[in-house]
Amino acid sequence: MWRKLCGHFDYTDTHSFGKNLLYRLWVWWCLKAVGSMSFITLFFVLYFYLLTHHYFYVTVIPATVMDEWISFNGSWLYFYLSLWVYVSLPPALTKSKKELLQYGVYAAILSLIGIFFYIFFPTTIQQNSADWGGSADMIWLKSMDMGGNAFPSMHVASAFFSFIWLNYQLKQMRGGKILYALSFLWCCAIIYSTLAVKQHLFIDVIGGLILGGSVALVTLRYHTKTF
Repeated sequence: MWRKLCGHFDYTDTHSFGKNLLYRLWVWWCLKAVGSMSFITLFFVLYFYLLTHHYFYVTVIPATVMDEWISFNGSWLYFYLSLWVYVSLPPALTKSKKELLQYGVYAAILSLIGIFFYIFFPTTIQQNSADWGGSADMIWLKSMDMGGNAFPSMHVASAFFSFIWLNYQLKQMRGGKILYALSFLWCCAIIYSTLAVKQHLFIDVIGGLILGGSVALVTLRYHTKTF
């Protein structure tokens, strides 16, 4: 019953990108949906808990010239929030239950490293409500996601990690250059949005890029050897 509900069937490789895409989106779709939602929810629970519970001295991340150069722009909030759609694409495009579960392990490694930093090396940034321009959306965001858990930016780490994995999957599916470009631009927009809405500073972004890129490359190298 579960296998029928999830649309499980034997995978047949094809040169057609469209058929490849439909297959990957369909196979084990309910497990992917429930798994992604559960994973994100669990991460949020830990993330928000550590925003208000500190066990070590909290370091204030200093602003740089880059942070002063980039002015606040609330329009980027929508790209900022689109992360949760973007990070759901790699698990949605896995082609088997085994690969889906393995990807979950890779994503968990990334998240746990970030949580490790937030527990043992808590950081925050200084925020100025005057920069928000009276935006109700920004006030809502800041009321939930305060300036803590700054370094490394898990927003950036998750986006860059997902981008590298999406690039690998698109190559497997024989996706065209347009899809690669769209994925790249989307990832860049998410990363820039963390600075534009003043949710992170430039140092946080660098840390996120290093974390996300390192974990993605290591896990992808292992994955290509075992699958």
